[in-house]
Amino acid sequence: MKASSVKYLAGEGVRNIGSNRLMSLASIGVLTACLLLIGAAWLVSINANAIVGYVEDQNEAMAFVEDRADYDDIIEIEEQLKQIENIHEVIYVSKAQALEQQMELLEENAFLFEEFEKDNPYPDSFRLKIDDLSRLAETIEQVEGIDGIDGTSASLDLAVTITDIKNGISFAGLAIVAMLSLVSLVIVANTIKITVFNRRKEISIMKYVGATDLFIRLPFFVEGLILGLISAVVSFLLLWGGYELLLNWMGGTESSWFMMAFEHLVSFEQVALKMLIAFVAAGMSIGGLGSMMFMGKHLKV
Repeated sequence: MKASSVKYLAGEGVRNIGSNRLMSLASIGVLTACLLLIGAAWLVSINANAIVGYVEDQNEAMAFVEDRADYDDIIEIEEQLKQIENIHEVIYVSKAQALEQQMELLEENAFLFEEFEKDNPYPDSFRLKIDDLSRLAETIEQVEGIDGIDGTSASLDLAVTITDIKNGISFAGLAIVAMLSLVSLVIVANTIKITVFNRRKEISIMKYVGATDLFIRLPFFVEGLILGLISAVVSFLLLWGGYELLLNWMGGTESSWFMMAFEHLVSFEQVALKMLIAFVAAGMSIGGLGSMMFMGKHLKV
C-alpha cells in the first residue's frame, strides 16, 4: 500500500471519530472508567506494600554477647555479623547503654533501676536490621552459630505474619488488576462492537466497490488507537488529580494512624512514568485490537 493511501486512510480514521461523536465518547468514557479502576487498584497495592514494608523495616532482632567476651571478641563478633547476607545493619549496644535505654522507657519510675548501675545485669548486645523477614529464622540460626553469642531475641511469629500479609497484598493486587483488565476488555470490546454494527452498511458498501479488507480495517484501527490514547491520557490525569487530592486530605487530618500512613505513601511522581506508559499501551492495544475484533462477519459480503 502506498504512503499516500496510508495517510488518507489514517485521516479517515481521525474523521470517523468526529462523524461518530456519540459512540466515540461512549468508547472513551468506558475505557477511561476501566483504566481508572485498574490504576486505583494498582496504587492501593503499591501503597499497602509500602506501609507493610515500613513495618517490616522496624522489626529487629537482638543478639546477646557472652559475659566472658572482651573488647576484641566483641569486634570479631561484629565483623562476623556484618558478613551475614540478610543483615543490612549491625548496631552495638553496651551494657551501660542497655540500662540507660530501659531507664528512659520507665521515665518517672527510672529510680527503680538505679541500684543496677553498680551491678548491671544487662549483657552487651547487637541490634540487627533484617533485610528479608521471610528468611529471619535462617538468619537467627546463622547468628547463634557465631562463637561468643549467648542467645538471640527475634519475633519469628510476627515476621511470618508480616511476610504473609505482604505476599497476600501482592497477590490480591495482581488478581484485582488482572480481573479488572479482563472486565475492561470485555466492556470496551462490546462497546466497539456496537460501533462497528452501526457502521455495517458503510463497510458493506466499501466492500462492494472493491475495497480490500486491509483498506477497510485501517481507518477503524487508527480510530481505535486514537480513542485508546485519549482514554489513557484522560484517565491518567484524573487519577493523578484524585490521588493528589487524597494525599492533601490525609496530610490535613489529625488522626495519628492517617499521619503514619501518609508519611509512607508513595508519591504519584514515583510511579507516574510507569503508569502513563502502561495506560497508553493498554488503552491503544484495547482500542486498536477491539476496533477490528468484530469486523470479520461484516467483511464477508
